[in-house]
Amino acid sequence: MNKTQLTFSVTAFAGLLAMAGCASPAGSGSMQGMDHGNASISATPNSTSAQHNAADVMFAQMMIPHHSQAVEMSDSMLAKADIPTEVRDLAVKIKEAQAPEIEKMTAWLKSWNMPVMASSGHGGHSMDGMLTEADLQKLDSARGTEAAKLFLTQMIGHHEGAVAMAKTEIAQGKNPEAVQLGKDIVTSQEAEIQEMRGLLAGL
Repeated sequence: MNKTQLTFSVTAFAGLLAMAGCASPAGSGSMQGMDHGNASISATPNSTSAQHNAADVMFAQMMIPHHSQAVEMSDSMLAKADIPTEVRDLAVKIKEAQAPEIEKMTAWLKSWNMPVMASSGHGGHSMDGMLTEADLQKLDSARGTEAAKLFLTQMIGHHEGAVAMAKTEIAQGKNPEAVQLGKDIVTSQEAEIQEMRGLLAGL
């Protein structure tokens, strides 16, 4: 994942949020109070679940496929028999953390009557740190230490992209649960970036 692509996609993401904010009706710009565990929603108009804005929606719509790709990358590693234990354990940890977050964000979008998939107006933009099909195929075909190194290198860039997206949500989002998830992503994935750099140095 090159830095030029990452820089472009961070800028595109922020710009799209700004455009979405301008296009959103004043009353529809809120997203709040989704339960992290099972997304039970109150129908009360003044409930925190009704409070969200365009940034919250964009965050969930873009982070869902981003997380899904991290799970796919982890599954690719777990399907290999010759991977160092520490790297395999990391893949398990990433999958176990991000799969429930996908379900949580999906429930938020449904409760806000928003599509889970981003519209074609911004869905064509590259998301931060996302791998191409060629990148994924390269990871699938790699073996042993080569696969471990490639996974760590790709996932570091992937995590850096997620952190950038999460920081945008923290700065621009309105829904407390979504903003808190953004903070959780920053904390956990920055720690994992450091862990992966250490593992990479030891291979």
